[in-house]
Amino acid sequence: MKLNRPARRATLVVHVASAACWLGLTLGLLALALTALTTDSAGTAEAAARSMKIFADWLVIPLALFTLLSGLVLALGTPWGLARHRWVYTKFWLTLGTTVASVFALRPGINDTVVTLAAGAPVADPADLVAGPIVSLSAYLFMTVISVLKPWGLTKRGRKHRATSRKAVDGKGVRQPA
Repeated sequence: MKLNRPARRATLVVHVASAACWLGLTLGLLALALTALTTDSAGTAEAAARSMKIFADWLVIPLALFTLLSGLVLALGTPWGLARHRWVYTKFWLTLGTTVASVFALRPGINDTVVTLAAGAPVADPADLVAGPIVSLSAYLFMTVISVLKPWGLTKRGRKHRATSRKAVDGKGVRQPA
């Protein structure tokens, strides 16, 4: 499958925008978590945790899925491929991992914190509230860096594909000038 130029560009815009939103949202979650943990006001802590819950319930999952799916479409619909370049392969697995962690760890952790604070009890382990956003933010920043730098070269599959492509170009597949 090869995307035509308008489709590729539109998908790239969706991918970059959703990834940037996901990164910014995670930074906001970290700020709210730090507010909930450092305030002396129980009401402020509960409000910060409830805000985190709204963001996690309504924004994290759609942004994660937009980022994952648009990245997958770009990888499969462009010459970069999914498993030809190590940086693309690494980004795919990190995006998949952070999406799964957002669904099964981040959201339940935030929900538990809201229930705890609503009951008037302090957060049992404050590190739990900030750990998810810190890990996610680190992963997103790392993925941003490798998107820009494109390190590590080709995978074994990518080298094989490149060798096959060159044989086609060097051999009978190209018409020689007269």
